[in-house]
Amino acid sequence: MHKDEKQWARQAQEGNADAFSNLVVAYQKQVFSVCYRMLGTPTAAEDAAQEAFIRAYKAIDSYDVERSFATWVLSIASNYCIDQIRKRKVTLLSMDNEKYGWLAPPAQDPTPERSLVEKEKQAQVHALLETLSETDRAAIVLQYWHDFSYQEIAEALSLTVSAVKSRLFRARKTMAEEWQKEPLVPQVTHIPSERIAHESPTL
Repeated sequence: MHKDEKQWARQAQEGNADAFSNLVVAYQKQVFSVCYRMLGTPTAAEDAAQEAFIRAYKAIDSYDVERSFATWVLSIASNYCIDQIRKRKVTLLSMDNEKYGWLAPPAQDPTPERSLVEKEKQAQVHALLETLSETDRAAIVLQYWHDFSYQEIAEALSLTVSAVKSRLFRARKTMAEEWQKEPLVPQVTHIPSERIAHESPTL
């Protein structure tokens, strides 16, 4: 949480556009990250991030300043992306987690050999992710990239905590089992993963 978050939020609720812009600058990378991993392309993610902040701005009066602004705006972004996936059937997503390293996004500037491995790996990852529901994808993104607690994910996606735990367990288990059945890529010791570095435009 940014130290000035509550002050900016209260000022934004009073109609101070500059204060809301400060919130955008503080959290635009996190919002873009969620949108990118759910929608799969920078262009779609930029549009979704912009829309998420627009919706947050319009609904700022309903925001509880005692809650984390990041949790609130990321829930808006996640639900918007879920709607977009359902409408357009966009199902590209990458994962970055130590335990599930085989789901890591491709390395930047790979060698030709590694590039081929990464291409095949990502093709299977995307195929596996197509089997998950939009809500399951959102839950995984919020947990693995943004360290949301079960409670925060539940609030963001309008689920119970037990439902979140169940969804995450089933999704991880299903994907891991399918990967082990028929891996499409050769086993490698380590494929370094790097988070997408992208500056989302401000409003």
